[in-house]
Amino acid sequence: MKPTELAKGVFRISANIGSQDLFEGIWPIPNGVSLNSYIVRGEKIALIDMVKDWEGAVDKISVQLNSLQIQIEDIDYLILNHMEPDHTGWLSELRDKNPNIKILCSKKAVPLVKAFYGIEDNVVAVGSGDSLDLGGRKLLFEDTPNIHWPETMMTVEPESGILFSCDAFGSFGKVGEAVFDDQLSEKDREFFKRETLRYYANIVSTFSTFVERGIKKLENLDIKIIAPSHGIIWRSKPKEIIQDYVKLASYMNGPAEKEITLIWSSMYGNTEALLDSIIKGVEEEGVPLTLHRIPQEHASFVLAAAWKSSGIIIGTPTYEYKMFPPMYAILDILERSHVKNRKVLRFGSYGWSGGAQKQFDEFSAAMKWDCLGSIEYQGAPTEVDKQMAYMKAKELARAVKVWE
Repeated sequence: MKPTELAKGVFRISANIGSQDLFEGIWPIPNGVSLNSYIVRGEKIALIDMVKDWEGAVDKISVQLNSLQIQIEDIDYLILNHMEPDHTGWLSELRDKNPNIKILCSKKAVPLVKAFYGIEDNVVAVGSGDSLDLGGRKLLFEDTPNIHWPETMMTVEPESGILFSCDAFGSFGKVGEAVFDDQLSEKDREFFKRETLRYYANIVSTFSTFVERGIKKLENLDIKIIAPSHGIIWRSKPKEIIQDYVKLASYMNGPAEKEITLIWSSMYGNTEALLDSIIKGVEEEGVPLTLHRIPQEHASFVLAAAWKSSGIIIGTPTYEYKMFPPMYAILDILERSHVKNRKVLRFGSYGWSGGAQKQFDEFSAAMKWDCLGSIEYQGAPTEVDKQMAYMKAKELARAVKVWE
C-alpha cells in the first residue's frame, strides 16, 4: 500500500489484515480489516495512532513512512487517541527506536501507557481545549470518553477540517485503492455500509449513550473529512456518516428499523417445526424479516441484525431445565450490547420438563423487552401451536409497523 494524501502535509498510512484472525479475539473478519495511522507534517511531525505487529502491519507502515522520507527517529509527537492494542501494539518498539518522542494522550490513558508498555517518561496528558503547535500547523484535542474505552479522545486538524476519530465511524473490511467514500463503486459502498453497521453493533453499541454525547461535542467543529482508524475515509459527505451514527446510537432504546430479526436454535427439529408458521405470519404483514440460526451463525452477524430491528423473535428449546446453551450465549451478547426496548416473541419445545421460559423472562425483564407472548410446547408442536405461532407473529409484525 502507498500513503494517501488527505490534505497538504497530512497522510494516511495503512495496513490491511486478512481474515484468519478474530477482531478483539471474538468478531470474525471474513473480509479483513484495515489499520489506519496518520502523519501530520508541519515544522515538526506527528504520528496519530498506530498499529500492532499483526500480519506484518509494522513493516507495511514502515515502508510507507520511508516513502514519505520519514524515519522513526524523525517523528516528534505520537498522538494516542485510544489505548487498545490494535492501535498501540507497536509502541514499545517505536519508543526504543525514538526514545525522545513525546507521547500525547488523554489523562485517563496515561496510566494505561504505563500498564500496557511500562512507559512513563515523555507522556503528556491533553484534553478538550488543548492544542499542539507543529509549526505552521495545529492539532486540537477533544475528549470523547467511552467511544469506546474511557480514555478515548479525538484529534482535529482545523486547517483542513480533518477529524481523526479512531474507532468512531470505522468499519470492518480491507481498503483497496479506493480509499475515500466518493471513490467507491455502488457494490463497495453497500459493502462498507453493512460492515459499518456490524462494526458499530459489535464494537461500539454498548456505549451508544456516550456516542450521542460525543457527537454533540463535534457539532461546533467544521469537519470536512473523517479519518477513522479502521475503514475508508469519509470526505464527500462527512455529516452523513455522523448522522448515521446518531441513528445507530438511537437504536439502543428503540424503536429501531421497522423490521424483525428471528434468531432460532433447534436440537431435533421440534422447535424448527414452528418456523414456517412464524415466517408466514410476519411476511403477510409485509415486515422485513431476517433469520439467523444458532450456533451455526456467529453472534457478530446476529447482533448486527438485532441492533437495527425493532422486533426480535427467539426460538429456543429447553436444555436440561434451562435455555439451549448457544442461545443463552446469544442473549448474553444482546444484553451486554444493550439491545433494549424491543418488541419480542419467544417459541420453543421441551422434552421431559420446561425451564427455558424462566431464563428468557429474566433476560426479557433485564433488557426491558415488551414480550407479546410465548409458544412453548412439549415434544412436537400441534396444529393449535402452529396457528398460535402464526397469529402471534402477525401481532408482533403489526406492533413493529406502528411503533414510533
